[in-house]
Amino acid sequence: MERVSTNLTLFYKFFIPVFWLVFFGSVTVASLLYSFEYIGQIPAPTFRLIMILIFLSGAVTLYITLLRLKRVEMSEDFVYVTNYFKNFRYPYHNVEGIRTSRFLFFRIATLTLREPGSFGKTIMFIPSGQRFNAFFEEHPDMKVLLRK
Repeated sequence: MERVSTNLTLFYKFFIPVFWLVFFGSVTVASLLYSFEYIGQIPAPTFRLIMILIFLSGAVTLYITLLRLKRVEMSEDFVYVTNYFKNFRYPYHNVEGIRTSRFLFFRIATLTLREPGSFGKTIMFIPSGQRFNAFFEEHPDMKVLLRK
């Protein structure tokens, strides 16, 4: 069994969202609880609304992007997917394909299943540059799963 997703998945999935939510959540709560009339030239109600919008938009963005990431490992017969709490094994006949694409400076891989599994029909992960390519070079019969 070889890991094909990056080792930074744990950092992206847990550290960044927790740090961001705690920091901006506490700033937002402080702006709502503390009584003031202006922050610089911005009136207090406008500042509070801006802080709430920043916090909510960031939370939604994190939910759509980073919190959906999974750790993926592959072997000769199965694909293993984990969210660090639950582990699931999918046989290759249930895998429709793996598509890689670019998002900003990340390379994102989407593993699509023929039937929805425990994590849904599509599983997103950030492939490890060397390990991902090395796995498919060592297992040329698996290259049919790769889609551009």
